[in-house]
Amino acid sequence: MSTPGMEKMEQNDNEGDNFRLHLVTWNVATAEPPVDISSLLHLESPKGPDVYVIGLQEVYSGPLRFMSDVVFDDPWSHCLMTTLAPWNYVKVSSIRMQGLLLLFFSKLEHLPFIRDIQATYTRTGIFGYWGNKGGVSIRLSFYGHMLCFLNCHLSAHMNNATERVIEFEYITDKQIFNCEKAQRILDHRLVFWFGDLNFRIQDHGMHFVRTCISDQNYNLLWSKDQLIMLKKKEKLLQEFEEGPLDFQPTYKFDLNTDLYDSRLYRTWFAFNSKKRKPAWTDRILWRLIPKALPSDKQEECGDRSDANNVGQPEEAKKSLLELSQDLYTSDMQYRISDHKPVIGIFTLKLKKMQTTPLVHLLAEGEWSADIDAMLVYFPKQPFPSSSWDWIGLYKVGFSSVFDYITYTWVKDDEVAVDEEAIKVYMSKDEIPVRGGECVLGYYCNTLQCIIGISEPFKVHASKVAIEEGFLPEKLRGLHRS
Repeated sequence: MSTPGMEKMEQNDNEGDNFRLHLVTWNVATAEPPVDISSLLHLESPKGPDVYVIGLQEVYSGPLRFMSDVVFDDPWSHCLMTTLAPWNYVKVSSIRMQGLLLLFFSKLEHLPFIRDIQATYTRTGIFGYWGNKGGVSIRLSFYGHMLCFLNCHLSAHMNNATERVIEFEYITDKQIFNCEKAQRILDHRLVFWFGDLNFRIQDHGMHFVRTCISDQNYNLLWSKDQLIMLKKKEKLLQEFEEGPLDFQPTYKFDLNTDLYDSRLYRTWFAFNSKKRKPAWTDRILWRLIPKALPSDKQEECGDRSDANNVGQPEEAKKSLLELSQDLYTSDMQYRISDHKPVIGIFTLKLKKMQTTPLVHLLAEGEWSADIDAMLVYFPKQPFPSSSWDWIGLYKVGFSSVFDYITYTWVKDDEVAVDEEAIKVYMSKDEIPVRGGECVLGYYCNTLQCIIGISEPFKVHASKVAIEEGFLPEKLRGLHRS
């Protein structure tokens, strides 16, 4: 049985490499995370994804909670990080705007090739001044290909279908990235658009809709789905693809049940028994520019060179990028919200534009808290280094880019430089006393990402601490009581 998260990708230099993407969108209706989210993430699947992208809406954002979430990870982020870290997934980036939350996780092996990460948000609620509605996005370069992920929560109610399209167009136009090659969302080679888009099923009556759902005749409802209808006349929507809606509508359910809305709604004068009609409000769509861009368009914003492409014919520089959807479904077992989560699993086939990390790292000599340590890094290609670059010491199985044990400033702590290798000092006072399996990661501030990861190495337990008989609970280190 293979080690979790360490499956090797099938490679074919002529046809490109396959990567598995697992996307989730879920309006969690201010609920706390469930005890077990393994089904949502398909953790027991024999084909573990290379990337997880999780978009949530209506994450609880009361004043006290929101302030605490600024300092600490919110419960949903913490839950996902804690669940995925043992499987060797690292949170690369996240962004939150009130109740909207977007998280991007990657297998450890891909970190040096996920570069130029930027995240932003756009408010559309209450004339654009309130963040209860809008969009949050993360853009990045993945092996040299520009990808963008947009999580939206658009206007509600049956009669606001056109307003939802206007909001989407506003978000795609308003969000600007500091990237000459892809300043806007739609400039990226591949865009995923997902979230609680709030499109409804119109015209059909409640009885007909529920009968179709009960009989699993979902196709009889597609012609009156507002998003499908609007795609026939809205040019921007026509650029996006979506898999067939072969799962039951994900909204609106009674809490803690699998029953569609059965509540009585109070009006000004009395009770109104009108119930919310089921709808596919929660969706995952994508837009792919199929043709290869000129080679200069394939570089990420902050990285202007790739040694692997130097001297190659122009045709060899052109990139392959294909996408196929393997699964599009809902997960009905979760009942904490009036929405069910939607899962999209994709195979991304691409020709790698980078195959070598920008830096190679290794720990020199024996490491323990008894002696100052030395690490060495080898720049493999030119990159935009700065005085804000740092190298972190991580526990194997770390949960996020900033989940380091300690770090050292690259420029401040250099002790030796030659043409090929640069040695950097790390104080023994910061090394964990009890030791453990660790890795080193070089963080480039300009590219906002880790550009090199060392092989795992052993940090030995402190002999001084053992001799002096320190109790485990008093020891600083990887294994805390």
